Amino acid sequence: MTSTAKESIPPPSSPKTVDPSLLDDHAHHPRASNLGKLRELQRSGASLHSPQKLTTSISTSLKSTSRVKGPKIIRGNMYQNQVENDPDFLLHQAPTSDGGLKPTTVYHNLSPAELYEKALANEPGTHIVSSGALATMSGAKTGRSPKDKRVVREPETEQDLWWGEGSPNYEIDEHTFLINRERAIDFLNIQDSVYVFDGFVNWDPENKMKIRVICTRAYHALFMYNMLIRPTPEELRNFNDPDFTIYNAGSFPANRFTHYMTSSSSVDINLTRREMVILGTQYAGEMKKGVFSVMHYLMPKRGLLSLHSGCNVGKDEDVTLFFGLSGTGKTTLSTDEHRPLIGDDEHCWGDNGVFNIEGGCYAKCIGLKKESEPEIYGAIRFGTVLENVVFGQENRDVDFEANFITENTRASYPIHFIDNVRIPCVGPHPKNIILLCCDAFGVLPPVSRLTTGQAMYHFISGYTAKVAGTEVGVTEPEATFSACFGGAFLMWHPMKYASMLAEKMEKHGATAWLVNTGWSGGKYGVGSRMKLKYTRAIINAIHSGELIKEEAVTTPVFNLEVPKKCSEVPSELLLPETQWKDKEDFKATLRKLGDMFIESFRKYEGGGGFVSKKIAGEILASGPTGNCVENGHA
Repeated sequence: MTSTAKESIPPPSSPKTVDPSLLDDHAHHPRASNLGKLRELQRSGASLHSPQKLTTSISTSLKSTSRVKGPKIIRGNMYQNQVENDPDFLLHQAPTSDGGLKPTTVYHNLSPAELYEKALANEPGTHIVSSGALATMSGAKTGRSPKDKRVVREPETEQDLWWGEGSPNYEIDEHTFLINRERAIDFLNIQDSVYVFDGFVNWDPENKMKIRVICTRAYHALFMYNMLIRPTPEELRNFNDPDFTIYNAGSFPANRFTHYMTSSSSVDINLTRREMVILGTQYAGEMKKGVFSVMHYLMPKRGLLSLHSGCNVGKDEDVTLFFGLSGTGKTTLSTDEHRPLIGDDEHCWGDNGVFNIEGGCYAKCIGLKKESEPEIYGAIRFGTVLENVVFGQENRDVDFEANFITENTRASYPIHFIDNVRIPCVGPHPKNIILLCCDAFGVLPPVSRLTTGQAMYHFISGYTAKVAGTEVGVTEPEATFSACFGGAFLMWHPMKYASMLAEKMEKHGATAWLVNTGWSGGKYGVGSRMKLKYTRAIINAIHSGELIKEEAVTTPVFNLEVPKKCSEVPSELLLPETQWKDKEDFKATLRKLGDMFIESFRKYEGGGGFVSKKIAGEILASGPTGNCVENGHA
């Protein structure tokens, strides 16, 4: 066909009216001049292109010493020609590297459906399961690598950060960070295509921040689409330069001969440059928790208390914060059909109340049942990312009990996938603070009311217990302490967060509770796990105001105030000692746990310079006392 004839063909368009004669199954003339244009008719709507300022910003993010002009950007229409002739391309590239010569397509803020298609086409191990969720695998790393987390130590921030014993912040210098950054960007630039997602954190408009994620896997882009606050079209048009950028080159290893590297994985944060670099791990949770670590630094500088907690709100606008380590029930208990969810994991408490940091949820899946966790179960549908789950070969039904790949199976979904959720994710000042633990030693009461000092002590301690590994005959529980119930993500000293929590509790009249979801009637292997229905009844009694009015008794060693009664909970369960057959064994186990608390708290005793010695002493006195005379403790 000649060019003249081609020009005479009108552009394809839908008929203005339906021709009744064509409603049967007879063929009619095609409404496009070729197969490519016919396929275009399958997708309605104009293709969306990013504004020039935004494309320039993304190109700037991908600059390196070998590539001084970034690649072209595609947004929305991922089927258009990926490599267009750019006569100026060579003029803008450094001649020292092939990476500087290679045109790379950037897919910017694709929809979940488009990301599904790219993941299914390009990422082995990716499948659609029967619920419509996208099941994928994170590779060799099925969890975070906390010992590979690095924070740049430089003059502007080093006096603020928590370093030394107990700190999760392993230092790296600026030069080594830039080496890893260049390694990551060069890797991103030699890919045929990369994904960019621009979104936000912090539902409070006054504190909203722009986050840019650059990655090589559609799975990672969809994960962050779910976890960040998704921009409106207008917000995206005006996004321009980000406040923080993540370079995720997780499928490419770190150079172990580089200074400060201890493995082939490295997760590096530079607070001054507002950047994070990921090498050698494809576990998506590194991005989520990296952003949270940055918020854990920036928000307290603004006077906002950042918290690793769940949060919901009642019909009377009574907000509850839930703190707890993995396995304590934080996500399960904060997701309540009678109380709208504000968020399941990360929040800030400021002058106007609380707000969620994220736009999504990241729930554990192992053992998930529709009967016990209907809200989470129902959220696993099209758009949800399922990490490292096992499913049926033919029916694609997920086996949530299976741990063939890992126990840390996860679901990532936008927060509005929860039916009972508050959008925007903000609320007034909290009325109740619930510190959850899973005490596998079986000696802590299922619920106790805390003084402000006890709240600070147990908040800093961040206690739970886990059952020892899978060795035959090993049944002894193992105590786990994680400062502020999220020690791996802290940037300031724990006393900084604890003092802010105490100040806000006293100012706004919040009450703190310690709730044990662990064992009763004996330690693990002897007693039994507290039934979820009893824990929910306790939480309901806290919310109704019943427990704050109830007469209490004081326990030995930990000096906890335990209510004598609680609706729908057998009274004998409220005092652990009554459930143990061997009373002496109970007392010995209680003293042993008290010793563990005291030993763990030693590194925080000085206050870290964030509280006076007097207040530090009062906090210390609020912990276990009188339990370990034979071990030399008063």
